[in-house]
Amino acid sequence: MAKSKVQFQKGYSLFDFFKDYGTEAQCENALFTWRFPNGFICPECANKTCCRLKSRPRVLQCNHCRHQMSLTGNTIFANTKLPLTKWFLAMHLLSQTKTGLSAMELKRQLDVKYDTAWMLKHKLLQAMKE
Repeated sequence: MAKSKVQFQKGYSLFDFFKDYGTEAQCENALFTWRFPNGFICPECANKTCCRLKSRPRVLQCNHCRHQMSLTGNTIFANTKLPLTKWFLAMHLLSQTKTGLSAMELKRQLDVKYDTAWMLKHKLLQAMKE
């Protein structure tokens, strides 16, 4: 019997994940790239340059009109106090399991409260569904 090509395809290991998304800065840079695939464009004046505020690194400010917007605004990460590293790790764990991951196991893996793990799981699964 032949091996299943899908079953034996190269995966994305936990080591690779932490190499790419192990720090908050790496997660913020990845989120910036996903949100603005063609580069930043200010929604107010269409300027293409922005800076991040030193006091609030998730806030982008247009260099021309000084309009401020949150990097996580209008995303599933909006209004969260949880670090992006935990969100990204939850995404990785949920997408890599073959049989699914319970909220209780996610709680253990991320070291968060059960309610937080449940909310994370449901928000991420809803986003994956859409």
